[in-house]
Amino acid sequence: MLLRFINAFWVGGLICVVGQILIDKTKLTPARILTSYVVAGVFLGAIGIYQPLLDFAGAGASVPLLGFGNVIAQGVKSSVNLHGWIGVFTGALTSAAAGITAALVFSFLASLTTKSADKS
Repeated sequence: MLLRFINAFWVGGLICVVGQILIDKTKLTPARILTSYVVAGVFLGAIGIYQPLLDFAGAGASVPLLGFGNVIAQGVKSSVNLHGWIGVFTGALTSAAAGITAALVFSFLASLTTKSADKS
């Protein structure tokens, strides 16, 4: 059990370190890096490489944006198998609906409980 926590910690940390290095050493914007992470998760999930990483690292691999991309890829795969070509359009939203809804609800709650301020 402790080893699972350790694996989640170092794999998730490594994913974050790569993102930080990309921010520090390249001219990529954070938005492009985040988008690249989601696309990489879709690609790795579609070709079947991401599942062994999930089995090994658990939340360390499923929580970062790579995991979100993997959820989208798996949702599209299963929806295409179930519904045919229309699954390309419905699978991603169906599989990621809980995460998207949670992000919207918590963002709304944060907007109600905090006040935005100028950074200067």
